[in-house]
Amino acid sequence: MQPDFTAYKHPVLAVACPDCKRTAGVWCIRPSGHKAAELHKSRRIAADCLVVAFHGPDASIQRDGDGWVIDPAGRVERNRLEAATKVQGELFT
Repeated sequence: MQPDFTAYKHPVLAVACPDCKRTAGVWCIRPSGHKAAELHKSRRIAADCLVVAFHGPDASIQRDGDGWVIDPAGRVERNRLEAATKVQGELFT
């Protein structure tokens, strides 16, 4: 089943955490049982892997107002714009 990365406050919440075993939609906890300041690294990696698996290696998840949207060419477009900006900066310095 494909996770819905746009359905939660943070896209990574679309997957369960391998470390603290919190289910999708529930924030990570520390070993003491308190809410973690950040989502666990293993959960972020798992989410990244699933984004690539379902949406391709160039996809990115971006803010869209109060929610999120998946851009299938997001990384490619961002890299292209960064390269163009760098070249433009070099031409005018």
